[in-house]
Amino acid sequence: MQTALRTSLPETELAGRANFAPQARIAREERPVQTSGLPLSIRGLRKSFGDNEVLRGIDLHIPAGQFVAIVGKSGCGKSTLLRLIAGLETIDAGSISFGQDVQPEDIRVMFQEPRLLPWARVLDNVEVGLGRDHASSDAHARAEKALTEVGLADKRDQWPSVLSGGQKQRVALARALVSRPRVLALDEPLGALDALTRISMQRLLERVWRDQGFTAILVTHDVSEAVALADRVLVIEEGRIAHDVTVNAARPRERGSAELAGLEGSILSHLLSADDRT
Repeated sequence: MQTALRTSLPETELAGRANFAPQARIAREERPVQTSGLPLSIRGLRKSFGDNEVLRGIDLHIPAGQFVAIVGKSGCGKSTLLRLIAGLETIDAGSISFGQDVQPEDIRVMFQEPRLLPWARVLDNVEVGLGRDHASSDAHARAEKALTEVGLADKRDQWPSVLSGGQKQRVALARALVSRPRVLALDEPLGALDALTRISMQRLLERVWRDQGFTAILVTHDVSEAVALADRVLVIEEGRIAHDVTVNAARPRERGSAELAGLEGSILSHLLSADDRT
């Protein structure tokens, strides 16, 4: 077991059950048909910025191929946790391990902003996600395949400036997927989209996750999004995992169903009661 991974690509190129939290629900877990994802183990993870201790001892295990959503109010530490997993921040104490040696292309990040290069056409933007394989002989073919997976093959020669917000995020997703990551870290990637586009992107994310089998870790403020997509929802409060909920609804999931609404209500109630306690 090794300590924290450090990815070598800059952020613009990062385009990826034992449980120690209280109140975990034991239930059947669904997985992609073929799992290529990495397991993730975190022990005693701590992170501070100056005098502000953001993470205060996180213990967590995520099985290979699981889709995990992380929710919590602003400032609770959820994005910091994601950035530590992706190697974008340094750990103060504790460890993050993946059970085996990992390569930089094994972990990719998709951000809230698409972060496309405005001077590069769509296909070239996707190729950026190949990192050190960017100049390989099959780079174009791999980028075209990734664009096809997100339904944008016909936009390969377009400039980012002519794309809609949803299309730009699909390009960003293709860039993240082109290297076939084993872990995909998602930092509120759908937060700026309109409601219908957001639902469409949620379905796309779920489809590619099931097709490729990577481990997915999603940070979101949207509890309904969390229960619609994830196998498991973690609630972060004051730098700790305060609530761990298994989402046992069958896939494909029916948005607005009584089952999902009940889970959403339970998580929201926990978040609101936390506000009352503070």
